[in-house]
Amino acid sequence: MRRPEQVTVLFADQSLGATVRIVAETLLARITSQEYAVDERLPSERTLAGELGVARNTVREALDVLENQGVIRRRAGSGSFVTGLSRHEDIDVGDVAAETSPLDLQVMRGILEPEMIRLAIIAMSPREIETLGEVLSAMEAVTTDASEFARLEDEFHRQIARGTGNPLIAACYDLVIAARHQAFRAALNRRFLTPKRIQDCQRYYNTLFNTLTARDIESAVEFTKLLLIEEQKLLMQED
Repeated sequence: MRRPEQVTVLFADQSLGATVRIVAETLLARITSQEYAVDERLPSERTLAGELGVARNTVREALDVLENQGVIRRRAGSGSFVTGLSRHEDIDVGDVAAETSPLDLQVMRGILEPEMIRLAIIAMSPREIETLGEVLSAMEAVTTDASEFARLEDEFHRQIARGTGNPLIAACYDLVIAARHQAFRAALNRRFLTPKRIQDCQRYYNTLFNTLTARDIESAVEFTKLLLIEEQKLLMQED
């Protein structure tokens, strides 16, 4: 397991706000000291915000950082749970994500996501599909908050990755999400995740979810490819 000072280097990304970094490192210190033990549920965002004297959005962003580094995991409807610090012994996820360009990211998603949805349709249990539906319901409640919609979008895909039953695919997709959280993703969110775009995405994910629940592999794979094409068009506009 890494020493605490080695892990905190992962939060040196200059795109992070100072307060978010402080909250992330504070929570990491509590995990390192085993104030929050492995598999223990963290206090709610509201509780942490009150304890640390910051906004809930700040806590949420700090939890995003910890989740991307594999220190915690989120369960829709249940909260955040400690996973530990040993996961990044051989690969520095922060470094890989920082070195990934938008084009690199789209290439990786094009390779991974169609196969991921195919395997998930075969392997997901009814309970896992129900959990995915809960994430979709939360997405459909968002109207204007681009950051919150992007967070839930990541969680939707993460649940699909885990639903494949393949831990290597799930780990690879955690890295994809870490890359998506780089500064260029935030800029894309501000520019393109308008209320109209959010509505369009909500319709897409609703359709995708329906194809998944129907175990319609062909349609689900095609919808996944269509979304990737649309995002590629947006990326080309940004360039």
